[in-house]
Amino acid sequence: MMILNNDEWLSLEKIGHMDVKNFLDSTYLKTPEAAGISLEENLKILQDLVDEAAQNGIYAVMIRPQYVKEIREYIDERAPQVVLGTVIGFPEGTMSTAGKLEEAEKALSDGADELDFVMNYSKFLAGEVEACADEIAQCNALVLNAGKVIKWIIEAAAMSDEEIARATALVAKTTLDCCSDKASNVFIKSSTGFYVCEDGKPNGATPHNIKIMLENAQGLPVKAAGGVRSREEAEAMIDLGVKRIGTSSAAAIVAGGKGNAGY
Repeated sequence: MMILNNDEWLSLEKIGHMDVKNFLDSTYLKTPEAAGISLEENLKILQDLVDEAAQNGIYAVMIRPQYVKEIREYIDERAPQVVLGTVIGFPEGTMSTAGKLEEAEKALSDGADELDFVMNYSKFLAGEVEACADEIAQCNALVLNAGKVIKWIIEAAAMSDEEIARATALVAKTTLDCCSDKASNVFIKSSTGFYVCEDGKPNGATPHNIKIMLENAQGLPVKAAGGVRSREEAEAMIDLGVKRIGTSSAAAIVAGGKGNAGY
């Protein structure tokens, strides 16, 4: 399995070997309860997601942590080229740091390659910046010392422009202060895709929000997630400078169409 760091992405870009599918995390994060299906039906959806990723050359799949062990086994048997990602503290981000570390340790033990943590943005917005920085540093250390990739979801839809800039800068500064040698494996991600905005406003990766994140990421890679459903939208995000895209429409994007799912 080859997991590219940010410098390797840049090298590929320079020699013109980039393809939209190399940026995609194909995502299914609904719970069985929310979808109104059984655990077995949910597992089959995730297996199909892996098969779809393998057939279309999609870089990664992103799933809930309780399924990582079973899907790790499935990937190893059927599609070892597919990277396995999961979410931590999802979707509210209010889980304690100890809880996030415990959930992350289990996911790593079960075989996750990449862990997308939801930043405790409620604390951040309440001014508890030092607590957020401490959490980022602790979780970075756990994941990076395991040789894996970590991504921080700031939930941009819940923030003003100035807050997006400060949240992005906080992840970047904390990462560069504690682990600058591994910073290319720390992404800053726009959204869970689950945040409900007022008046039907976009809840994730808008060009406006992504530009703010890129301007404040201090060289850390940025992942766009939430609302990228077409190849045109994906390519626009790549043109802006993102290195990864989380979407439940990955296969449709590769095929040049447009997906209908919310994430």
